[in-house]
Amino acid sequence: MAKVLIVAEHLDGTLNASTARCVTCAQQVGADAIDVLVLAADPAGVAAQAARLDGVSKVLTIARAENAHALAAVYAPQLAAAANNGGYTHLLAPSTTFGKDVLPRVAALLGVAQVSDISAVEGAHTFKRPIYAGNAIITVEAPANQIVVGTVRTASYAAAGSAGHAPVEALALDVALPTHTRFVELSSGKSDRPDLQSASKVVSGGRALGSSDAFKIIYALADRLGAAVGASRAAVDAGYVPSDLQVGQTGKIIAPELYIAIGISGAIQHLTGIKDAGTIVAINKDAEAPIFEVADYGLVGDLFQLVPELTAAV
Repeated sequence: MAKVLIVAEHLDGTLNASTARCVTCAQQVGADAIDVLVLAADPAGVAAQAARLDGVSKVLTIARAENAHALAAVYAPQLAAAANNGGYTHLLAPSTTFGKDVLPRVAALLGVAQVSDISAVEGAHTFKRPIYAGNAIITVEAPANQIVVGTVRTASYAAAGSAGHAPVEALALDVALPTHTRFVELSSGKSDRPDLQSASKVVSGGRALGSSDAFKIIYALADRLGAAVGASRAAVDAGYVPSDLQVGQTGKIIAPELYIAIGISGAIQHLTGIKDAGTIVAINKDAEAPIFEVADYGLVGDLFQLVPELTAAV
């Protein structure tokens, strides 16, 4: 009997779409029960959103003032206790910055090895995950007599629907929390554009743009399409855009329905981040650029001429 507990990722009272993708992964495990755990100072709003996810059996909440901010050191002992006390066979979290931060601590507290970046479920304890920057896929098997602690490669799964009506229950845990970690501040860019990791359309620019000022044509096209903006590592390293827009192995792994790569050559590290995209469009003046090998549609030419023309035509 598989019983899965999913750690909800949320910010400012909004449930992150990555949680719904974790639910889909849990369903493929063949779980008899899928519970979602929300840790917050006031979890009611986020819990109500999680309760609407299709396939969720129930939503558990832990309301503590210390949970006002997602600190891994504070979350980890509570998650470990909840997993142990609830008799769960699997504990999952998205393979985002949040999941990569908190789940290794939980695995250490539970005394098990973590399964990272689960991209496919072969069985209750057998999974596939990418290695070598996505150049190979490895099959890993977790011990059947231990809880499986794993991060889910959310780009590999569709989000669960939102027509559910799962009950919400408060969970009382007597867990001592560490005091050596404290919240100072959260600095994040503000934008009216869609979130990069959950957007259905993404327009990305590369080093060929040449400057941060030239990136305005990327923003213009993205705004016309209602798309998020991304960038290659080379563009980020050059200082054209902030690092939170980076797409690729060392950036964000995304799976939009439409991905437009402009002035991006297509290094393997970048392709790793977009391999699950639905349709890939490439614009590059180099007809031999690797990006064209994976693109569904390619346009060879000067991006400074083509992109404004494309923007005007949309």
